[in-house]
Order: sequence, then C-alpha cells, then structure tokens
Amino acid sequence: MTRVRGDRALLVGILIAVLSPPLLTLVLARLPVSESRAYVFLYLGIVVSLGLLTGLVPALVAAAMSSVLADYFFLPPVDSLSLANPSDVLYLVIFFVAGGAIGGVAALRRRSIIEARALSRTLADANTELERLYREQAASARTAVRLAQTQQQVSALRDADRVRRELLQNVSHELRTPLSSILTGATVLLARSDVATPVREGLSGIVTQSRRLDRLVGDMLDLARIEGHALELRLEPTDVGEAAEAAAARLRQSHPTRVVQVETEPGSLEAVADWDRLGQVLDNLLVNADRYAPPTSPIKIHVAPGARGTIVTRVIDHGPGVPAGMRDRIFDRFVREEPAVAEGTGLGLPIVKGIVEAHAGHVWLDDPESGGGAVFAFTLPAEPAEQVKAAPAEADPATIP
Repeated sequence: MTRVRGDRALLVGILIAVLSPPLLTLVLARLPVSESRAYVFLYLGIVVSLGLLTGLVPALVAAAMSSVLADYFFLPPVDSLSLANPSDVLYLVIFFVAGGAIGGVAALRRRSIIEARALSRTLADANTELERLYREQAASARTAVRLAQTQQQVSALRDADRVRRELLQNVSHELRTPLSSILTGATVLLARSDVATPVREGLSGIVTQSRRLDRLVGDMLDLARIEGHALELRLEPTDVGEAAEAAAARLRQSHPTRVVQVETEPGSLEAVADWDRLGQVLDNLLVNADRYAPPTSPIKIHVAPGARGTIVTRVIDHGPGVPAGMRDRIFDRFVREEPAVAEGTGLGLPIVKGIVEAHAGHVWLDDPESGGGAVFAFTLPAEPAEQVKAAPAEADPATIP
C-alpha cells in the first residue's frame, strides 16, 4: 500500500513538473523583457517546491523544462534554442545544475521528513504494543498469583478432607472394640435370672444405647469408605424383588405393627448388585419412612423394570413428606427432616446415595403420590438376559470408585 501511494505521488509530481514551467512561462511572457534574467528564480521556486513535495525526479524534470523554456523565450536570440552569448550557455548549465542540486537537497529533506514520520509512527506503535504487553504481563502475573493461591487452598482443603476421613475412619474403627465389649457384657448380664429389676432396667438402657452407638459408628465407617472411594461390592445377579421382601420382613420383625407392602411389576427384576449393600439401602429407606410416617399408615416398596436397562425401586410412605426447602440437600450429610427425630443421625440417606452411585445407579426424591408423603427412588443396572449368572458364593469382590 505504501509503495502504491509513493508511485502515485511520483506520477503526480512529474505531471506537475511538465505543466508548471509552461504555465509560468505564459505568465512571464507578458512582463517586460528587461527583467527576463530575474525570472530564473521563479523557475527555481518550482524546482524547490517539487523537490520538497514530490521528490528528486520531478525536480529534475522541472529543472530541464525550465532551462529549455528560459532559453527559448528569454535569452537572445528569443524564440530560438540557440544562444547569441556564449556566457548564456554557462548560465543555463549553472541554472540546471543549481536547480538539480536544490531539488536534490529538497528531495533529501522530504525523504528525511517521511522517514522521520514513519519512524515516529513505528515508535508509537511499538510503545502501544509494549504498553499492551505490559498490561497483559501484569494481568498474567496477577492471574498466576491467584491461581497459585487457589491451588494452595485446594491442596489445603484436600489434605484437611483426607485427614478428616482418616480420623473419622480410625476413630470409628477404634470405637468398635469397646462397644462390642460393652454390648456383649450388658447382654450377658441381662440374660441372667438373678439380676434385680432396677439393674435389669439399667442394663436394658445400656444395651439399647450401645446398639444405637454401634449403628452410628457403622454408618460413619461406611460414609468414610464411600467418600474415600473404598467401598467393596460383591457384584452378582440379584433379584431386587426378593431383596425388597427381605427388607420388609426385617422391618416387620422390629416393628410388628407397621404394615409394609411389596409390589413388583412383571418382567425380570434381576440387577447387578451386592445383596448386603442393597439390603442396607432398603433398610435405611424403610427405617427413614418408618421414622416419619404415622404408625398406622402403610409403607410400600414398588419394584419395576426401568428404561435403558435398569431396575427402578421406590419406597413410598404417607408421612409429612420432605419440605420444599430441603429437597435439594436431603442427601447431604447430617441433614434431617423436620421435625427432627432423636434417633436420626442424618447419615442414612447420604449412605444410600453413596452405595447406589457405587453401583452405577442413581437415587432421587420423586414426586409424591396423591395423599402426600415421601417417595425415594433409585435405579440399579439390570442383569443382561444373555449373561451367564455366576454363583453368589463364587463372585469376586469389586471395588467401585
């Protein structure tokens, strides 16, 4: 683009150099002849102007045109290119050389001005680029500092979480031994016939609270395993309907007045699951339903084949349901529904979520049926129909991250 503009300026300069001396000559031809020798300075003005504005070539063209016109119109013999006085030859040579030199100096000055302007623009652009790079470098440095601080915070939080899990697991594990001793001793004493009634009542309370504490320690250990991605699963073909019947029987045994209904849909209800962990999921959901539902209301377990190769299980009660403000965090640790129940620890539902997700399943709080209550639903991967089923006792343990 710069070269095109330079060529265009050169052509315009040459055109002016060709036209301006004849135009000046037309004007000078009307003036007195006695002043003709002074006209050369006017021609020099054209040469200098062209040198400054357009460069050396137009200045030399203007000098040549001026020399010819001055000779023809103003040096005797007039109207002829011949010269009567030999000194006029020297005069024209000096005029052309002086015009060319002055035009050359003017052209050099013009080039210097152009180069200076270009250098100034280059320096300005470089300064702008340096300022931009400085701003970007400063922003990058600030970002790097913030990133380093964030990484330190994340590392500290990760270490703190690891220490918390290890501490929880170690403390829970260490509590198991004395708890077992207390529970065993109290149970043995309670079985003796020679224990007085007041002592028997005290021992009964010790057994009850020891069992509750043992369940809490077990839940804490399970949660630590789940959060540490160390939950061991013995995966095998498992009939979810049979697991639901077994869980219902366990709840009826501990709460004989509670009605538990198991409904199964036609089709295969076999899932790839750990029988014991599936029973733990169902027990936690049933205990949760039994805890909040009215004593005379039934609890229903509904098992059916689901979409995309899953088995869907729903545990439905007719209690007060889950408040809208707690639905998004009901599966968080230590979150309990209101009104809070003394026996609840807020760990049952997080353990349910961890076990189901370890089976590559999904658990959620479903919309309640007509009449209110809470509906907890979860999926498990269905057993492929063509797969050869292994004996439960020969299945290998699998650690699910």
